[in-house]
Amino acid sequence: MTLQTQPVDRSLWFPAALLPDGWAQDVRIGLADGRIATVETGMARAALDVGGGVALPGMTNLHSHAFQRAMAGLTEARGPGGGGQSGGDDDFWTWRALMYRFLDRGGPDEIEAITALAFMEMLEGGFTRVCEFHYLHNDPSGARYGDVAEIAGRIVAAAQATGIGLTLLPVFYAHAGFGGQPPSHGQRRFVTDLDGFAKLVGRCRDLTAGLADAVVGVAPHSLRAVAPDELTAMPDLAGDGPIHIHVAEQIREVEDCLAWSGARPVEWLLEHAPVDARWCLIHSTHVTPAEWGGIVDRQAVVGLCPITEANLGDGVFPAADFARAGGRFGIGTDSNVQIGVAEELRMLEYSQRLTLRGRAVMADAQRSTGRALYARALAGGAQAGGAQAGLAPGAPADIVALDVEGIAFAGRGGDAVLDSWIFGAPRGAVRSVWRAGREVVTAGRHVAREAIEARYRQALARILDGPAA
Repeated sequence: MTLQTQPVDRSLWFPAALLPDGWAQDVRIGLADGRIATVETGMARAALDVGGGVALPGMTNLHSHAFQRAMAGLTEARGPGGGGQSGGDDDFWTWRALMYRFLDRGGPDEIEAITALAFMEMLEGGFTRVCEFHYLHNDPSGARYGDVAEIAGRIVAAAQATGIGLTLLPVFYAHAGFGGQPPSHGQRRFVTDLDGFAKLVGRCRDLTAGLADAVVGVAPHSLRAVAPDELTAMPDLAGDGPIHIHVAEQIREVEDCLAWSGARPVEWLLEHAPVDARWCLIHSTHVTPAEWGGIVDRQAVVGLCPITEANLGDGVFPAADFARAGGRFGIGTDSNVQIGVAEELRMLEYSQRLTLRGRAVMADAQRSTGRALYARALAGGAQAGGAQAGLAPGAPADIVALDVEGIAFAGRGGDAVLDSWIFGAPRGAVRSVWRAGREVVTAGRHVAREAIEARYRQALARILDGPAA
């Protein structure tokens, strides 16, 4: 079988590949201008073919704060008086206070270096596109940079340096809490106004104009940080791009929203905003069946970040019930405490098993757990990122090849390959990654890892040793 859209520049060959209609054997994928031109099955490997391993369509990371990668492992001591839900002293709010203090340091060069490291690790972990939820706009003192998109430009530069696909989501952030509370000192690097934000969005479009298949959307940070009249302005500013928002991540947020409006966060959002398939509701952890049913009806995506949600002790979204009802979801790495497709999907399934006290809860009648998880997250991530995904003609040539020579894959084929990667294989099972037709990961390592890692080490030393703003 051959599917073709245009002449082929070069070809990749894989003994097996996951195509939109299922697994296929002996697959040759022709590339042209960074996209998939042809897909042929049942083909012997030709002399000029490259590739190998089992090919999967590249996954979208639908929620990232790349700068937080440098904090991983530095926030694990118990904070004072956090008011955790189980009586502990640490929770999201004490973590947030530590994050604000971390942001007292770090200028554009440091942010770019950290972002490049995070983007590189995403590619090595099987992500080929990232939705960067970008809210670090101002300098460490809170003053505006001469270019309103100074840091956005550094994110674009990091995407160029690593090769990852970019959906850039500049964040509107204006308030410290519900009801238009004035921002705190710790939020000074985030704050903007509608006029400044409109300029920022325009500059982001300018900056990404030369980046292959980049997408620009908008991200009203949360109902805490965006007043109702400001939220109303977001769809027009987004243009054709996606709209992402944090919502219902913590119990306290739900309680504060009820006190302010008489409604729960997702309930309020569905009633007052034109939520549709362009929207991605990040976390949505604490929802009622009526609320998640409303998300299903609007065909919006829920952005799940299982490792970060576990790290922060947020809670567990009812993903199994949501998926069975036709709900759309994708996965993100959020605070980037760990980065990897398999790791996020494993945590998602295990959190549901612990909550429901059952096994294989995200599987369905036709697909194993790993296959169902991967397929749903692939579709939801592509929708949330405003980009195509899948190994089909016309799609970006975003391809992840697994090294199935490892012992964890012995005797496996079909869905068992995905199950073994997600639930049984050690880190490092990703062999190669092609992004827009360019091989950016080979033998498990990014092609520019040494330079990116060296720059990160220098930047982190300056941040940790430098004076606070």
